[in-house]
Amino acid sequence: MKTILSTLSLLLTLSLATAQVKPTDTSTRGKTPALPEFSLSQAEVTAHLKFLAADELLGRMTGEQGNNIAARYIAEQFRQYGLKEVRGAAGYFQKVPLVKISPPKEAIIVWDGDTLRQGKDILLLGGDALTATASVVFAKNGIVDEKTGRDDYAGLDVKGKIVVVNLGSAEGADVREAFRLRDSKQKAAAERGAVALIELYNASVAWNFIAQFANRQTMQLATDEPKMNYIWLNDGSKKYAELVAKSAPIQISISTSGLLRQPVFSQNVIGVIEGSDARLKDEYILLTAHYDHIGVGQRPNQADSIFNGARDNGMGTTAVLAAAKALAQKPPKRSVLCLALTGEEVGLLGSQYYAEHPLVPLDKTIFNLNIDGAGYNDTTIVTVIGWERTTAMQDIEAGAKAFGLGIIKDPVPEQNLFDRSDNVSFAAKGIPAPTFSEGLRSFDAEISKYYHQAADQADENFNFSYLRKFCGAYIHAARRIADRPEKPRWVSGDKYESAFKKLYGEKETK
Repeated sequence: MKTILSTLSLLLTLSLATAQVKPTDTSTRGKTPALPEFSLSQAEVTAHLKFLAADELLGRMTGEQGNNIAARYIAEQFRQYGLKEVRGAAGYFQKVPLVKISPPKEAIIVWDGDTLRQGKDILLLGGDALTATASVVFAKNGIVDEKTGRDDYAGLDVKGKIVVVNLGSAEGADVREAFRLRDSKQKAAAERGAVALIELYNASVAWNFIAQFANRQTMQLATDEPKMNYIWLNDGSKKYAELVAKSAPIQISISTSGLLRQPVFSQNVIGVIEGSDARLKDEYILLTAHYDHIGVGQRPNQADSIFNGARDNGMGTTAVLAAAKALAQKPPKRSVLCLALTGEEVGLLGSQYYAEHPLVPLDKTIFNLNIDGAGYNDTTIVTVIGWERTTAMQDIEAGAKAFGLGIIKDPVPEQNLFDRSDNVSFAAKGIPAPTFSEGLRSFDAEISKYYHQAADQADENFNFSYLRKFCGAYIHAARRIADRPEKPRWVSGDKYESAFKKLYGEKETK
């Protein structure tokens, strides 16, 4: 009760501060000083960040009380700024059903005299309790792809049997590819009546690392996933691959207690600003940032256990709040959806859910300007992941320049940052969707000091002056995109261009 009262007191104090503060800093006034973003108050954005990154919110972990308090704060700011509710999101909340999944208490496979155990030799990635002894059928990589006509199950009878497959795709045992293919492989085996699916792990990434990563509590969207057991088995020695390659029949036994599943509910927070142009207001610009972080956890040699997430992604959430206020005060031509996303840190879950359950048709949503980042090591710039990949690059650059900031594209393409944040959920549907990030030149010691660390706080080490410029640049870029005569596009040849044409009804050209 003491913690709740303390949190509510802080919320009231900061809400009053944001309501009463008057702009005092006009150093970034440019050619269009009448626009609200050029009168952006540093005190107000500071107040937003200090609340969102406060200890009382306990790291804003998805599904926990601190995350819910952050969601309520964002919703009430939207209400204060005059954003309208979107149908399907009463009180500005789009409910996101999740499930917390814990490893099984026990999972054992007996194969060729070997007893293989959960965490050490095998990993149960899906399925309920099972005790079975059955014949083995080898199905190559276990892939069925209607587009290419590939069917690794062609000619195989797997009903009531245990399917064994190689890791990933035929092109190689890549771990990222293997994780991406998990759902489709499990579905293909389950639809054909298999008892279980075993995938032989022989990738270059050490099994001990994978076991540590996968044998822990995770969170997923609540879906009617197949109940069939899906298991990764460490086969670095290739012993089991050689066994299934032989023509002799094989029987193995599986005994698992099944994954432990606990329903969890969280929420995206969404509000809309109606556009000012009668013709263009039926088109929407989507502004997104995830408001969750990684919660509480003790780390070696650290006294502080709260991961406050000021830079990741308190800055982004603050910028969306600032954009909501400025764009509501003077709406651009197109309508604007302000969407604070939950569940990014546990697998981009909030954005995935919205992309599959949009509250405004995706083909009416012409651009997504996402915010996310690991932190900053250059406060003279913004880093835009995917900046050069859409035709809105000049508008984004002009937004930054108006606030005295330079702009650079992704400095670490080998990290694949574009596909690791919420923007990819919308890009995959075809929507042009770069990520507007803090000034990142490289992943150096300055970034590592704060990224997913308890030190990432809104304290004396945080650059609040840069926060204000960052927010202003984001708002002005969004306004310019919302006002541009033509819809933004992916540049020709981008890997998401085909999805763009499908979404917006354009014919493919060859």
